[in-house]
Amino acid sequence: MRTRTLAAIVCGLIFGAGLAISDIINPGRVLAFLDFAGSWDPSLAFVMGGALIPSALAHIIRSRRSAPLLDSRFYVPVNRPIDWKLVTGAGLFGLGWGLVGFCPGPAIAALSTGRWEAVLFVAAMLVGMWVYRLSRRQRLPGYSAN
Repeated sequence: MRTRTLAAIVCGLIFGAGLAISDIINPGRVLAFLDFAGSWDPSLAFVMGGALIPSALAHIIRSRRSAPLLDSRFYVPVNRPIDWKLVTGAGLFGLGWGLVGFCPGPAIAALSTGRWEAVLFVAAMLVGMWVYRLSRRQRLPGYSAN
């Protein structure tokens, strides 16, 4: 197995374990966090705040290196203006998160629990991704799904 693939698997497992340990894969806890008017559970605020620490450290390390350990360059997204696609996507993300308590990463990690809700959410997410890709192919001649 290639080193980069192994590193990606290890990072994914660590990330998934963090999601499970923090209980962000539990839609009940997420919905309680989002329920400001009811019985608000602030515990996920500490999880999200704690995620800033390794993120800040990674940003500092990145600024001091010319390339990552396992690649020739960093792949950093370029800032783009706020457009209707971004606003619509953010709205759909927030709506889904608020209605069912899942978002993509934690939902995939929640598959490890065998909960039918996680399976249903991930299946619906995959269908939505497939429909989006299909719609892009029909609108753009020469579009490549690769």
